[in-house]
Amino acid sequence: MDYREAAALLAEQNDILILTHKRPDGDTIGCAVGLCAALRKLGKTAWVLPNADATSLFTPYLEGCLAPGEFAPRFVVSVDIAGRSLFPENAKVWLERGVDLAIDHHPSNEGFGRENCVDAGRAACGELIFDLVREWGEIDAAIALPLYVAVSTDTGCFVYGNTTPGTHRVAAALMETGIDYRGVNKRHFRTKSFKRLRLESMLCQNMELFDGGKIAVAAVTLEMMAALDAREEDAEDVSAFAGQVEGVQTAVTIRELRPGECKLSVRTSAGLNASAVCALLGGGGGAPPPL
Repeated sequence: MDYREAAALLAEQNDILILTHKRPDGDTIGCAVGLCAALRKLGKTAWVLPNADATSLFTPYLEGCLAPGEFAPRFVVSVDIAGRSLFPENAKVWLERGVDLAIDHHPSNEGFGRENCVDAGRAACGELIFDLVREWGEIDAAIALPLYVAVSTDTGCFVYGNTTPGTHRVAAALMETGIDYRGVNKRHFRTKSFKRLRLESMLCQNMELFDGGKIAVAAVTLEMMAALDAREEDAEDVSAFAGQVEGVQTAVTIRELRPGECKLSVRTSAGLNASAVCALLGGGGGAPPPL
């Protein structure tokens, strides 16, 4: 279904629970909070399922939105979740029960929802949520701020190759509500912890280049994180780093999550398909955006 049909479906519901994906980024959290605020403005009861993986970089946006333990939803929505493997542990019960509506922008979306609103032409799921909630009326700052976080973080502050003219139009409309977009940009794109800078230094020392410098491979190990006493937020979006090297068209970041388990992130320049590469290894559902 398209966003208009999804908006009509949601407008008929109440007691709504919103799900985010594993290791949540700004897009999934921004979408969840923005949708929650819009539903509440409609007079609906809506909550976001707590996500244990959320870092302090994004948890402030969730204040007042997290579902209490006794909440019993009658309608379940997922945002920015492309595949079943991306559901956090506490959300799997809702996957088994059945997600009533899945809203997403990944071309690799598995179609696990009873109803699916998927638009792979969007740079961020936040763009899709923007059009959806606008069907219900004017967007205020409480809705606009998290949606701006969603769109800006999934496009690297509008510099990734997935950014479109439509992305900028959505961002402009959100900015016109009077939100503190300058604060968001400073927090997410112009501020790094000292530990993050040291982590990037380690990545430079260990990075390998292939195919005449077109491919960069970098690894973030548990040993590196421990040596720096780094937290999860210090490694937020670290997969974007290798792609900043001049001449690199494909950046591969291997992140050791726990002994014996790694996450592979592939970012590519325009015209190359990172999702297709990840799909060869059974992934691609949460593939990062292009460089």
